[in-house]
Amino acid sequence: MDDVTEELLQSAAWRKATRSGEAGDCIEVAPLGDGQVGLRDSDHPEKAPYVFSPSVWAAFIDGAKKGEFDF
Repeated sequence: MDDVTEELLQSAAWRKATRSGEAGDCIEVAPLGDGQVGLRDSDHPEKAPYVFSPSVWAAFIDGAKKGEFDF
């Protein structure tokens, strides 16, 4: 999170999946510039998000699409 400032996190376009509904238990993602992606708990947006590099985020998305994280 070296290049990510508090101002950038506050102004980020956070969004959650449309399938998450309104029951809570959701995460939100936002592009943070330079290809970085933020990930946070929608119930606690005041807490620091996880910030991923472009390559780590791409690897996660690829794995998710392939079902590598299915339980």
